Amino acid sequence: MAVLTITAQNFEQEVLQSDKPVLIDFYADWCGPCKVMAPVIEEIAGEVNDVKVGKLNIDNEMEIAQKYGVMSIPTLIVFQDGKEVKRDLGAKPKRAVLDMLR
Repeated sequence: MAVLTITAQNFEQEVLQSDKPVLIDFYADWCGPCKVMAPVIEEIAGEVNDVKVGKLNIDNEMEIAQKYGVMSIPTLIVFQDGKEVKRDLGAKPKRAVLDMLR
């Protein structure tokens, strides 16, 4: 499955109302560690079928980032049934991100 671009317009439908867990990568284009995470997020989206994977650009979607208290990036948040269930900060190896989804 491709990585979804999460925006204010689709956040409720794609994340809060999703029947699957959702992994969101909160990032910015200027962020070095975020660029390191981009291929990891792409790989996971291609391999994991029971989880939606999305990216949310904090510069474009500041209100959502503020609502969830995203203070540093990259921040990875897993949502399930419309609620945050896990959070991790900083660049991580693929295995650590996959472990978040279990």
